[in-house]
Amino acid sequence: MKNLDRIEQQIQALSPEELAAFRTWFLEFDWAAWDRQLERDSVDEKLDHVIDTARAEHEAGHTKPL
Repeated sequence: MKNLDRIEQQIQALSPEELAAFRTWFLEFDWAAWDRQLERDSVDEKLDHVIDTARAEHEAGHTKPL
């Protein structure tokens, strides 16, 4: 946890401009990690149950148009 504490302190010491740049970088980094996880789950067929459930709900008329 020492590493995380150090990172938190460094983030708190950033200027507003640096914090804005860090926030932008981190959001892009986080979304890329999410995309990689989603891709792995898709390849591993972990999402099949969710897809099947959604299709069944739609076919049963339990969905609304967006």
